Amino acid sequence: MLKEIGLGIGLALVIFMAVSGYDMTPFLILGLTAGVLFYVARSRGMLAKNFSATPAAVRPEIKFDDIGGQNTAINELKEALDFIGDQERIIKLGIRPIKGILLTGPPGTGKTLLAKAAAGYTDSVFVACSGSEFIEMYAGVGAQRVRQLFQTARNNALKQKKRSAIIFIDEIDILGGKRGQNTSHHEYDQTLNQLLVEMDGLKINDKVMVLVVAATNRADMLDPALLRPGRFDRQVKVDLPDKSGRVEILKLHCRNKPLAEDVDLTELARETFGFSGAHLESLANESAILAMREGGTEIGKGHFLEAVDKVMMGEKLDRRPSCSELRRVAVHEVGHALMSEKIRPGSVSTLTVSPRGQALGYMRQVPEDDTYLHTREYLESQIQVLLAGSVAEELILGGRSTGAGNDFEQAVQTAGQIIRCGMSELGVVDPEILPPDLRYRALSGIIKAQEKKVKDFLEHVGEVIGQVVHILLAEEKISGDCFRSLTQKHLTG
Repeated sequence: MLKEIGLGIGLALVIFMAVSGYDMTPFLILGLTAGVLFYVARSRGMLAKNFSATPAAVRPEIKFDDIGGQNTAINELKEALDFIGDQERIIKLGIRPIKGILLTGPPGTGKTLLAKAAAGYTDSVFVACSGSEFIEMYAGVGAQRVRQLFQTARNNALKQKKRSAIIFIDEIDILGGKRGQNTSHHEYDQTLNQLLVEMDGLKINDKVMVLVVAATNRADMLDPALLRPGRFDRQVKVDLPDKSGRVEILKLHCRNKPLAEDVDLTELARETFGFSGAHLESLANESAILAMREGGTEIGKGHFLEAVDKVMMGEKLDRRPSCSELRRVAVHEVGHALMSEKIRPGSVSTLTVSPRGQALGYMRQVPEDDTYLHTREYLESQIQVLLAGSVAEELILGGRSTGAGNDFEQAVQTAGQIIRCGMSELGVVDPEILPPDLRYRALSGIIKAQEKKVKDFLEHVGEVIGQVVHILLAEEKISGDCFRSLTQKHLTG
């Protein structure tokens, strides 16, 4: 009420002075300046107030047993977390407590879940935020938010009578990027400096022991001062799960789903090479959705295989290519499949000419066992499979199309890997100082040699291409077993 009365009196005074002939310019400038300063001060105050309420200072109901496929990361994380639970022992041994743990790895591998499970493992208050929350246009706001973040963790731990708190900062590369890269202003650097100061102030004899856990998939962008011992003492690699890890993750996500008898999670894990935990969760969810669409009461093998295609390629599209385009797509995919089956028998999982995502058709292979080292022979065989689609088009239809553009890009990249790893005729070389014309001749030599091998093979089995294309156009999709029954005689002959 008093505010409204004051505003009314002020407005009346301004009108009276203007009518009386007074120059109002100085008063307007003064009032405008005061308004801007008030707005900035209020904005900073409101931002700080809102931020203090943003972190969720609760104990997450997630355990390490709920996370599959990351046994190495979990064991390394537990070792670091045991320092929180046994403070008396580490004081006797003179051990400096670990102040920070950095989780690095591709997106969707479970870094956030590991941080939440760490809070439950140590019975700590959990405060979560993102690196982008600290960056504002106003100087000093980010540093203020960092101070409030640590204070919020301590206050909530004291309220809940906890001895420890875990602060989780997701996407820390936004907050902790290398200093000096932003020349427009120093807000980024000030915010990072404040985080460094707060971490340096963490001590074992504090009322609340604070541990900072951060996650990023771009560890190379972080400032060296953040990674030195005494701040982020441990870097835990959270990588894509291997085959056994994928089986564990699938079991976790299928616990509440009715599976049909024909579902083999071990076989499904083999089909999902390169999938992260997030991909596998989506796979289980999409397969259940497909079963519900069909009105089924159980999730079958077919639902999972269809879900694999959907997660990898996207949803089926309504658009239909013309008959000539559809035939070209079929020839292209059959060429890939024949070459793949010749190099690795039993490798073809599915052939389809149904448009999905950005592809008009595709051939899906059964992934090999997880491998980390590749020979030149292996890489050359991959190039042959990539080139087989366009070569089949040329042999059967008399010319190539733009549909092979992505195949050629991957073939060139694979050939480049042969050169980089010293497996080409050039021997061990530095690609950065290799003359462009010499690199071009080496790349084209590798690709042309593999293209000739593909052409010789497809000319030998040319008659079977037309047979499989005819069936594929009629059925739109054929399984790997069906493809092998049609081509086995020609491939073994």
